[in-house]
Amino acid sequence: MTVRRLGAIAAAVVATTTLVTACGGDNAGGGDGGGKVQLALVAYSTPQAAFEDVIKAFQKTPEGKNVTFTQSYGASGDQSRAVANGLKADIVEFSLETDITRLVKAGIVAEDWNSGPTKGMLTKSVVVIGTRKGNPKGIKTWDDLVKPGIEVLTPNPFTSGAARWNLLAGYGAKSNKGADQAAGLTYLDALLKNVPVQDDSGRKALQTFAGGKGDALLTYENEAIFAQQNGQELEYTIPDATLLIENPVAVTKTSAHPKEAQAFLTYLYSTEAQTIFAKNGYRPVIDGVTGFDWQTPPQLFTIQDLGGWDKITTEFFDPKAGKVAEIERKLGVATEK
Repeated sequence: MTVRRLGAIAAAVVATTTLVTACGGDNAGGGDGGGKVQLALVAYSTPQAAFEDVIKAFQKTPEGKNVTFTQSYGASGDQSRAVANGLKADIVEFSLETDITRLVKAGIVAEDWNSGPTKGMLTKSVVVIGTRKGNPKGIKTWDDLVKPGIEVLTPNPFTSGAARWNLLAGYGAKSNKGADQAAGLTYLDALLKNVPVQDDSGRKALQTFAGGKGDALLTYENEAIFAQQNGQELEYTIPDATLLIENPVAVTKTSAHPKEAQAFLTYLYSTEAQTIFAKNGYRPVIDGVTGFDWQTPPQLFTIQDLGGWDKITTEFFDPKAGKVAEIERKLGVATEK
């Protein structure tokens, strides 16, 4: 496994579910006499800091000089359902592909949203194990997380995309990528018994950990890096067997400003934007982003190795009949919104 440590910077971990309005202000416009356009970005909780920097950079380009933004961040599933129920969105970025396909089924995102070279994915990461400074409990492996008395933080998988990635990483590692489903489910049962609280998003779980709760935190690598960059004394281990995280993005068919929304989407795949995401801890999805040292775990696997999101969502995360739902209900955890 790979253990990563970074120095602390004196700053606090910022708040999560939030709405930021009119990013860009009056000085965002200019030039060719055109009026300002406001785009609505709706995203999951963790990329807020990255998007704020990306938007500022986009507004300095010819395509972005007249564009301002509203930004909404929260648990991935909640954000997707909100858009499906009428929340205005020109660009959506979620933790899970299934949160985009919900909007495809609702007629809000085009069916060919993932036809490009990155298959609609904007950023990558891996699931890691976060621990406190000095790792006083010696937590380094998936097996360590299910030892008696170890408290592990991970969010509720029925609101949070991060939680699904976290659980599937452990499941895949202990089931030989799904070959031994019984072993994987037995592991999840033991793991979730060690989770004292399940917040509704990955960012809230990080805040709970930062507040002193728990011995270990299952999280995205980029979240662990974010915590370190913002003064949290957290160390993290990349397990030898872990899951590749891929986060999707799309423009909506319902956008009142499709030209500008598409220009922003195109910019998100530029070297400049992908470098900003990398500085915020995300692994880039394009070539040409330099200056970063990303470690590849020896047994890295993907969601496709586990059967793909359609299969996994039905078998594991159906709120009534899913295998994870069954485990959660035994623990008294809500599985339906």
